[in-house]
Amino acid sequence: MTSALPAWLDLDPAARRLRLSPREPAFVQDPYAAYAALHADAPFVYWEDLGLWCVAGFDAVNRILRDRRFGRERPGGYLSAVAASGDRTALADFDRVEAGSMLELEPPAHTRLRTLVNRAFVSRQVERLHPVIENLAHELIDRFGEAGETDLISSFATPLPATVIAGMMGLPVETGPQLVAWSNDMVRMYQPSPGPDAMTRANRSARDFAAFIRDHADRRRREPSDDLLGVLVSAEAGGDRLSEDELVSSAILLLNAGHEATVHQIGNAVVALLAHGDDPRRFFASDTQTAATVEECLRFDAPLHLFTRYAYEDAEIAPDITLAKGEQVGLLLGAANRDPAAFHEPHRFDPARSDGRHVSFGAGIHFCIGAPLARLELQVALSVLFRRLPELRLAEPPRWRDSWHFHGLERLVVEW
Repeated sequence: MTSALPAWLDLDPAARRLRLSPREPAFVQDPYAAYAALHADAPFVYWEDLGLWCVAGFDAVNRILRDRRFGRERPGGYLSAVAASGDRTALADFDRVEAGSMLELEPPAHTRLRTLVNRAFVSRQVERLHPVIENLAHELIDRFGEAGETDLISSFATPLPATVIAGMMGLPVETGPQLVAWSNDMVRMYQPSPGPDAMTRANRSARDFAAFIRDHADRRRREPSDDLLGVLVSAEAGGDRLSEDELVSSAILLLNAGHEATVHQIGNAVVALLAHGDDPRRFFASDTQTAATVEECLRFDAPLHLFTRYAYEDAEIAPDITLAKGEQVGLLLGAANRDPAAFHEPHRFDPARSDGRHVSFGAGIHFCIGAPLARLELQVALSVLFRRLPELRLAEPPRWRDSWHFHGLERLVVEW
């Protein structure tokens, strides 16, 4: 049993009940204290503030991610399910985009969409981006100037993946900041209990984002190209072409997912590496070392901490916990990656560890389609950053954004 819980954590191990606002400032800044308590006393817990059972253990999270009795698609379909939840008129544009997202679908619809999208996202195309990402990383660092200080989130972590995915899609590089703004508004809807203002902004951004994609898709139809959007426009599988709504949803998903998590992971990785001390260049001495370092960064402080699944039948998640058909389960990815039953000294950053697996990209049929790109961006961006600025150090304590279930920094002010 845990000897002492944080004062802000209300956990009843006997009843397996957790009362904790995901906006609790102490939790936002260090969720791992709560996760450690769950591992010690309640790896399966009903999180009252979220209204669902949550799973913290690595093996259980990994198992449920792969279990076909659970899935992302809402019972009855996305639009029917949200309509039953109340008046969604104010979110009509947002819901239209979400309804066509393969992230919210299961087979056969998911299989069909993922097959079409995957043809535009194969590993060999991603690997060809290595020099592009490397040149961009150098260019962004060159822009830091002579001040000897910068906010790494706004000057490096955000523009790098946003520029790369916009380029892959064949969209003007100068639209990157607007794409990021639309994405930020939309992903606020994935957080617990978004307010009216967040809903208004998310719906407006979804509408404008969709119009933007439709306009550029029309241009690709008139002038075909081999960029990612052009391939989506022309993608066919067995004569089955993407519908307009599916194309828009797929493009927005790729653009959002193609930068959002990577921004957070670059920032989190830099904090972890700087906290380790000594010369950070040693973590990037070879391709093998670089890859191992990035995998440990993904395990140690992941950018996504919660992923949900619906039960498609009455299903047992623990020997005495059964979810009824239609209930949701919360999979705590950030907690799973620090499970002491799966990792030796899980709270120690160790790129040399032999148990370097993680669930930061998910598992099963919804495994992140952009994982090869994210890995490449992290390997190149971090190695270039620390080769160029080996004396990089924090200029102020890092502060994480109030945005759980995403875990990323508000600012990361560094100096050299």
